[in-house]
Amino acid sequence: MSRKALKSKTAFIALGSNLSDPAAQVNSGFAALAVLPASRVIARSSLYRSAPVGYADQPDFINAVAAIETTLAPRALLEALFAIERRHDRVREFPNAPRTLDLDVLLYGDLQLHERGLTIPHPRMHERAFVLLPLAEIAPRCAIPGRGAVAELLRTIDVAGVTQLAAEET
Repeated sequence: MSRKALKSKTAFIALGSNLSDPAAQVNSGFAALAVLPASRVIARSSLYRSAPVGYADQPDFINAVAAIETTLAPRALLEALFAIERRHDRVREFPNAPRTLDLDVLLYGDLQLHERGLTIPHPRMHERAFVLLPLAEIAPRCAIPGRGAVAELLRTIDVAGVTQLAAEET
């Protein structure tokens, strides 16, 4: 029985950490993405520092975005990201809890998908400067299906709490 090969898609993955040397965790996350099966990293943003969202009594986050080319289906990609999180000792105690490494599928081509446990585009990405700034850095012409151009969305949100790290901080 033969399977039809999936066409390669560009997916954008958000990386975030605020525990156990967050910059090192995010850089380790980039390295783990580089060895995903049927995928290759085509761009990676700088690292950005941001205040926590939701649960505020925790350390600042280090965030970034990677662009990958992949033939993994969206659900298979998500499962691969969860496996990377587990290898980084990610514990899901409560929503917005501190974490060693958080990986989210932001975009998968121009797909719009909502199924149990997976929504693409990521449902709150258009509201979050810590996602839009690194995304705009590596994909300045990127558009979020159903929301619009990243550059335009950035004009509508407060970006003051997000700072790009200098090279020596990464």
